Amino acid sequence: MTFGAATREATRARWAARASLILKPLQSALDAFPPSRWLMRRLDRRALKGRLLAIAPPYAWLLIFFLAPFAIVLKISFAEPDVAMPPYTEVFALIEDAGSFFLSIKLNFSNYLLLIEDDLYLRAYLNSLKIAAISTALALMVGFPIAYAMARAPRRWRGALVMMMILPFWTSFLIRVYAWIGILKNEGLLNGFLQWLGVIGEPLTILNTDFAVYIGIVYSYLPFMVLPLYAALERMDESLLEAASDLGCRPVKAFWVITVPLAAPGIIAGSFLVFIPVVGEVVIPDLLGGSDTLMIGRLLWAEFFSNHDWPVASAVAMILLLILVIPIVLFQRHQAARQEAAR
Repeated sequence: MTFGAATREATRARWAARASLILKPLQSALDAFPPSRWLMRRLDRRALKGRLLAIAPPYAWLLIFFLAPFAIVLKISFAEPDVAMPPYTEVFALIEDAGSFFLSIKLNFSNYLLLIEDDLYLRAYLNSLKIAAISTALALMVGFPIAYAMARAPRRWRGALVMMMILPFWTSFLIRVYAWIGILKNEGLLNGFLQWLGVIGEPLTILNTDFAVYIGIVYSYLPFMVLPLYAALERMDESLLEAASDLGCRPVKAFWVITVPLAAPGIIAGSFLVFIPVVGEVVIPDLLGGSDTLMIGRLLWAEFFSNHDWPVASAVAMILLLILVIPIVLFQRHQAARQEAAR
């Protein structure tokens, strides 16, 4: 330490000591003065109220639009069907007997037993999971090159590319699915184009098949895969690929060793955003799929609006929710454990 630096440090120490001599008596006087303690308590309470007001709206939103509907559906799933409006019996009833009131609870587990005994529901669950898994893999295969190209495009073009990706959301989802009917039907644009090229002699049967369902799902949910991938790839440092190339790493190996691990958060987020809603998809299988396209969303719709069996439909919805939520919770705990172990 030089002489000038030592002098500055000594000056700071002297001023700190003087300030301490002045502030300590002042702090003691304020502590001894009752109104000051009251003022500090009021300030602490106001700060606590401010924090509560800040976090109250999202919790109120979850309570009103998630927990309350969840509790209602859970209650209906233990009811019995009835020819009434609403078409189910009451699970909780307040009974008066000799001037006293009793709470009567009637739980009906036959709705859940039906889901186990009837293999139709099991096949619907398994087929929905299969279609959702295949659709997610196809969306990843299509969406990763698109997101990579968007992330490596010149910066002045990226905003326009993102706008082009979200542009389909500006039109109705139902209209976009109906448009695929005009493209995939026997007299549609795709068959007409293939016949004009001479690739096929007769129209292909594409509509009302699982293949048409995959096309509709991948098209409709592709932005949900591309945007998280783009966000992850845009943050990637390109110098890592340059360093790998300088060290003799081939581009394919550098892609799997560097690019894919760095894009893993986007892959996981995009896969969840596609897989979860596709499992319960109703519109696309109904419009583009055939009678053999069995998905739990179509079955749920039929139970609610065709059979008017709300208790069974609610039980189907609760099992579907458990199938989707439990793996997510387990995955989050696994990720938290990995992060804790990495520390």
